[in-house]
Amino acid sequence: MKNIFALIICCFLLMACKSDKAETQPEETVELSVADKIANRYGLENWENIETVKFTFNVDQKGNHFERSWEWYPKTNDVVLKSSIDTLRYNRSKIDDAFINADKAFINDKYWLLTAFNLVWDSGTTVSEPVIENAPISNKTLNKITLTYPNEGGYTPGDAYDFYYNDDFIIEEWIYRKGNAPQPSMMTTWENNQEFNGILVPMSYKKTSDNWELYLSNVEIK
Repeated sequence: MKNIFALIICCFLLMACKSDKAETQPEETVELSVADKIANRYGLENWENIETVKFTFNVDQKGNHFERSWEWYPKTNDVVLKSSIDTLRYNRSKIDDAFINADKAFINDKYWLLTAFNLVWDSGTTVSEPVIENAPISNKTLNKITLTYPNEGGYTPGDAYDFYYNDDFIIEEWIYRKGNAPQPSMMTTWENNQEFNGILVPMSYKKTSDNWELYLSNVEIK
């Protein structure tokens, strides 16, 4: 009888040990997509802490200068546009005809500021599998993915962007193709990366022609 009792206790102990092992098994890790890795490299994981974004969007071309400044409060989606002509305030959840042009400008300018995040933020898009190609401007061998927008919805439906990035998931060049046309509509370098409260921003984009530069100034991300 004692032997039977001891055997029952041993069985319970073995079951308990198996149960403990099952509970402490590590969770299976999910491999991040290339888009996620690029977005995280630019600080997407820190975005939830950001309450205020301020920046000036500038374009210099052939001696001409254009600029407009923005304040954006992502948690409420309030936007302030400051130009040499006027100051306009609106909320992106309440856009009517009076604000549509300002919002188109905001989406454009914000895209240049936080392009890497749009790889994962924007809905309905497709991201290609990565390939290795020579970059169009530097001719460096880089990784490439293509982001394609759906043919309906948004301000510029059907557009495509080719991103050329290095092994550290930093974008060095890109091509914009309007309406997913086979030929580039624009291509620029990405330069002068600077970090603001964990958010990495490319401060300058340059073409190889037209004496053209798009750059960001007065950047504050808090």
